[in-house]
Amino acid sequence: MTDTPPTAPPLGEPRIRTIAMPGDTNPAGDIFGGWLMSQMDLAAGNAAGRRTHGRCATVAVEAMSFHAPVKVGDEVSLYAEVISTGRTSLRIRVEAWRRSQVSEDSVRVTSAVFTFVALDAHGRPRPVPPEAI
Repeated sequence: MTDTPPTAPPLGEPRIRTIAMPGDTNPAGDIFGGWLMSQMDLAAGNAAGRRTHGRCATVAVEAMSFHAPVKVGDEVSLYAEVISTGRTSLRIRVEAWRRSQVSEDSVRVTSAVFTFVALDAHGRPRPVPPEAI
């Protein structure tokens, strides 16, 4: 069985859409992987906060593989989806897609699963509220 890469971004609106800028590059001129990971963390944090109605913190990121480079000027769209919840934690799958300035084609550049913990006002874990119906 082969793991064929998706040919289109996930359905729905991205959590974040941004433009890769020259200040975000590594010494080779490609967008720095750390910048992309931080954008993914922001998208996952947005999904976590909306699902838990409050403060959350990243506690883990499962393996990331970079499938394609991001270049300066590319539009980067980040899609995040809660895939599971525990008593105080959530797992959120994030996919990053890029579209160059000169094309309408999108390419998935990376994906990862982020784990967040819901926090109370004192920074201690709190239960994830039931999902609204």
